[in-house]
Amino acid sequence: MPDSVDWSRVITAAILFAVAVAIAIVLRFASGRLTKRAGDTRWAWDDLFAKLLHDLALPLSVLGGLWLAAEVLAPDAKTLDYIGKILTAITVFVVTLALARLIAGGVTSIATARQGSAANVTIFANITRVIVLGIGILIMLQSLGVSITPLLGALGVGGLAVALALQDTLANLFAGVHVLASKTIEPGDYIRLSSGQEGYVVDINWRNTSIRTLSDNVEVIPNQRFSDTILTNYHRPAQDMGLVLQAQVPYDADLDAVEAIVVEVGSAVMSEVEGGVEDADVLVRFHTFGDSAIKFSVILRTGEFGDQFRIKHEFVKRLHRRFRDEGIATPFPVLRLAAADDAVPDLPGIPRQSRG
Repeated sequence: MPDSVDWSRVITAAILFAVAVAIAIVLRFASGRLTKRAGDTRWAWDDLFAKLLHDLALPLSVLGGLWLAAEVLAPDAKTLDYIGKILTAITVFVVTLALARLIAGGVTSIATARQGSAANVTIFANITRVIVLGIGILIMLQSLGVSITPLLGALGVGGLAVALALQDTLANLFAGVHVLASKTIEPGDYIRLSSGQEGYVVDINWRNTSIRTLSDNVEVIPNQRFSDTILTNYHRPAQDMGLVLQAQVPYDADLDAVEAIVVEVGSAVMSEVEGGVEDADVLVRFHTFGDSAIKFSVILRTGEFGDQFRIKHEFVKRLHRRFRDEGIATPFPVLRLAAADDAVPDLPGIPRQSRG
């Protein structure tokens, strides 16, 4: 080493840097404990701020130690200027990453609070993260002395070319934003497309929408599909829905008694079985004189689309058991055949010789 080296400054700088690293380790440990404690609360924002402190504690302490060490070493002005610009750029980048995570987490938290615990909307979080990172990178370049005005102009021209090359991707992106903004569908809704796909909406991201079918498979559908197809949302305008079941009784049954039995059984099912709407009325509507029975519809209500299968199951079992206990026979199709002309009854308006 040259004799001009001031070892006292070197030792002081090393001590300052070591102290900064020790402070960083302590802050990292303390912020980790704080993050764990914040996770035990129901408020989401304290988790986000605790994670922000956890992310920034170590890098900012180390960067601060490096800056103090550089000041103590007192290099020439040009070198110190370069070191200052580099440390500033790194600081801006680190803070940008932490803020992007904080703001994206806040957007996700707001979406979850507004749409329920089943919500998982990554499209807004991703857009927010990209915007924050883009602004942070521009600030970082500016801190390094890079003029961003020509860069913005180049980005404008290049953005047009990228938009033309990524038409489908951008179409899906804006379709996803439109779907969420218009609240046509939201995570947790049960939907059915005219093309046949149906299931619970799991996530809407920048390109596609994921739905979970009743068989627990995941189908991925491009967002643009929702703008040019007929869609049925079973959770709009409300999650509870009517459930129509068909049944029939023989012609000799007392229809008033049948109606009373069906209403009693339906009310018991909706009050006792999970997924039923307890205070809803059970409606019975006789509508058809069939070949061997009188047909009717029973209208029940379920809490949401997936509950209908459990309600159907219990209602059919209980109604069948009750009809059997009340002596109401199950009407089977009956076909009568005539073997000879004298066995064929006279039918009004139809000559006997025209019937074979």
